[in-house]
Amino acid sequence: MSYSPLPQLETARPRLRRPDDRDTEAAIAYLGSDRSRLVGGPTDRGTAWRAHAGMVGHWTLRGFGMVTVTLKTDGAIIGQVGCYFPCDWPERDLGWHIWSPVHEGCGLAFEAALAVRDHAFGRLGWPTAVSYIDPANARSIALAVRLGARLDSAALAPEPGGALVFRHSRPEGF
Repeated sequence: MSYSPLPQLETARPRLRRPDDRDTEAAIAYLGSDRSRLVGGPTDRGTAWRAHAGMVGHWTLRGFGMVTVTLKTDGAIIGQVGCYFPCDWPERDLGWHIWSPVHEGCGLAFEAALAVRDHAFGRLGWPTAVSYIDPANARSIALAVRLGARLDSAALAPEPGGALVFRHSRPEGF
């Protein structure tokens, strides 16, 4: 295991940090809501807690993981963005979830995902990454395309016939 601590990552508006217990109730609320339907939800409280614990533990097992997105203005927790690679997934994933509907569609996910993507290709040295996206998730598909990812129909998804796979190529300069 190679541990890679998260440097201070921030953009114009959000600040990014490792997930921890401060995020538990917000994660449970999101995973229990209809907003999570395109990422395997909604779930009950116990399942949501275990999913959040898995995100926190991913850092210990992989040395990287999803990060909590907070607003610089008031510290509000608005979602998670980051690097994800469970043992049964074919490739390293760059993913995002904006938990609050009031923070969706205003570029915060793009700012956070761009910072994390650059961290993955830079500090972590990833040669490539993918985003696994539900075909019904038009906003997520648009974000992947805005980040420069392209649909890769030859790539494997974690579950056959499930997600679309968008490939992020290593940007120039990394």
